[in-house]
Amino acid sequence: MQTVPIRNQGRRARTALKGGRHGPLIRIAGECWAGRGGGGRAAAVAVAGGHDGAVRVVVLADTHAPRRWRVCPPRVAEHLRGADLILHAGDVCTAAVLIELAEYAPVVAVLGNNDGPDVAAWGADPTAELDLDGLRVAMVHDSGAATGRLARMRRTFPAADLVVFGHSHIPLDASAGDLRIFNPGSPTDRRRQPHGTLGLLRIDSGRLTQASIIPVT
Repeated sequence: MQTVPIRNQGRRARTALKGGRHGPLIRIAGECWAGRGGGGRAAAVAVAGGHDGAVRVVVLADTHAPRRWRVCPPRVAEHLRGADLILHAGDVCTAAVLIELAEYAPVVAVLGNNDGPDVAAWGADPTAELDLDGLRVAMVHDSGAATGRLARMRRTFPAADLVVFGHSHIPLDASAGDLRIFNPGSPTDRRRQPHGTLGLLRIDSGRLTQASIIPVT
């Protein structure tokens, strides 16, 4: 397995990049890395195409380990195995989760209000901004009150096409104008929701062609 640096808001985190044939282009904070493909090793270079030309992203938030997440739940792992990239929108609570996730695909995470120094040392920052195959994605843990959220996220991330967040444990997919906001919920701490959930994104040539919230409990 090859270990390569993934840049998250100017800081470097060590994460695993697995693959054979180069996957879709993933740009993170201005740097380019190949996505996952088949067996073998992938070079850390900018490569477009592969598979069907789309980038597949699994979005997680609020895993709250180790109280709620001891090891990756099997139904979560099913989706991780097909990911080119994993986004974690905070409240990881222990960096061991990020290390575990990196066994599946490159990971970018932001800090939640329950995240400590080990998550920051791993490389998580309060916000992240990414270019994913031409789609401008921003990430933050707490987006604030529901009232005025879309307008507030537009002011906070004026260049973003999509803002990913967590904190509420309430899944949400909403749009206004040219901005879409997306909360995957929590796969392990559903609170008053009927199911634990995660998010799946499919990005093709700068367009978000799929955004789904998937029950995993």
